[in-house]
Amino acid sequence: MGKRRLGRTDIDIEPMIFGCNVLGWTLEENAAYRVLDAFLDGGFAAFDTADVYGKGKSETILGNWMKARGNRARVHVFTKVGASNAEGKRDLSAKWIASEVENSLKRLQTDMIDLYQSHFPDAQTPQDETLEAFDRLVKAGKVRWIGSSNQDGKLLGEALAISKAKGLARYETIQNEYNLYDRSTFEGAVQDICVKEHLSGIGYFSLARGFLAGKYRSAADVDKSPRGKAAIDKYLNDKGRRILAALDAVSKRRNALPAEVALAWIVAQPGVGAPIASATSVEQTQSLMRGARLELSTEDLGELAAAGR
Repeated sequence: MGKRRLGRTDIDIEPMIFGCNVLGWTLEENAAYRVLDAFLDGGFAAFDTADVYGKGKSETILGNWMKARGNRARVHVFTKVGASNAEGKRDLSAKWIASEVENSLKRLQTDMIDLYQSHFPDAQTPQDETLEAFDRLVKAGKVRWIGSSNQDGKLLGEALAISKAKGLARYETIQNEYNLYDRSTFEGAVQDICVKEHLSGIGYFSLARGFLAGKYRSAADVDKSPRGKAAIDKYLNDKGRRILAALDAVSKRRNALPAEVALAWIVAQPGVGAPIASATSVEQTQSLMRGARLELSTEDLGELAAAGR
């Protein structure tokens, strides 16, 4: 499918972003280096983390890896701010952003973040204040581009209008949950904005906590990963089984794994820059990359979409 440019940025990536939420959680540092190496060596360069993942451990491992490998110039670093401040509250205030960006830069061992994203909406802080704080970081050279996460169409539209009216850096990406099962927070108003305004969707939980990989097909599979119970409780129902059946059918036709088909479906959707997915082994990482490059037919796409309605 080739590289895609995110929004109006100069960031060109293969259509897959490595989700670094696993770093320091289900993937410790030594093993993480092998997985991160495999992703980068496979031609993929975008890595998404956040200040709160592992209470900073994810950023730290990513920074240690870049320093050890001397590969910062080859890597696109995406991180997020605002999910939790020192008091455990969502915070997109100018004061918190100015403080926390320094902590992220230190953990990442870099002087600039490629894509800095607001993690969750903060009802206590006006969007003007948040966008002005981000704009100052861009002007200072600490951040190249900005993005948002977990915003609905109303909030995203307001943010873009503020940036345009005040001449501020605008959100170039929107990171909402998006997969074959969970489609409502991207499809509709947010997706329409992405297409019209040339933003890029970079959805998370692309494999629905592993469910779309076919990992959980009965309650007996609950112990297959730390996410097993959450995945089974949410997805193992009639809709989930319809999606698994469609994935199985398309996988057989394409000689691909269900996870690869699920990722390829996302890549093919309008307004999508790339899905985010995590891996804890080189084998899983190679599968993610195959999924990003898998071409599905119109019939395949329609069958999968219908199963998830």
